[in-house]
Amino acid sequence: MTAAAPAKPSSLAAAPAVPLARLAASSGAHMTPAVTLWSALTNGLSWRAVPAYIAAQIGGAIAGVWLAHLMFELPLWQLGTHVRTGAGQWLGEIVATFGLLAVIRGCRERREAAIAVGAYITGAYWFTSSTSFANPAVTIARALTDSFAGIRPADAPAFILAELAGLLLALALLPRPGRGQ
Repeated sequence: MTAAAPAKPSSLAAAPAVPLARLAASSGAHMTPAVTLWSALTNGLSWRAVPAYIAAQIGGAIAGVWLAHLMFELPLWQLGTHVRTGAGQWLGEIVATFGLLAVIRGCRERREAAIAVGAYITGAYWFTSSTSFANPAVTIARALTDSFAGIRPADAPAFILAELAGLLLALALLPRPGRGQ
């Protein structure tokens, strides 16, 4: 087994910018269920499309974790043991998810949003107590790794609820498309 090199937070966070920019025109580049639900509730994304988007997001996130395990010659099947719980962590996820949606909402073009999202996630890694999961699909996938990025499966539901609370806060506070900036 080879030793896993520690990942650089900037590489973890900036990596989504390229696929987001590339996929924006064809799929909306939704990589998180929070964005998919936001889009269904505000932009007219068909509710029929939502289950397929969310299934793809969860499947893609899990596949990404497994790919990382294979690259670093780690056991494919793992459960997270990293404790991530408490009001401060949950508040960090509310802030991270709200901020992500605010950044996306503030961008006028999809390609602009891709770069802004990568930059935001990079910053949010450092300024949130939770290291900015901001993505229920990623939270599920990170419960399947015992790396530094992992989360105990027992802690994941509260993180997901906090991410959904960030979505609700965004729905309450951010302007919706067509209602002015």
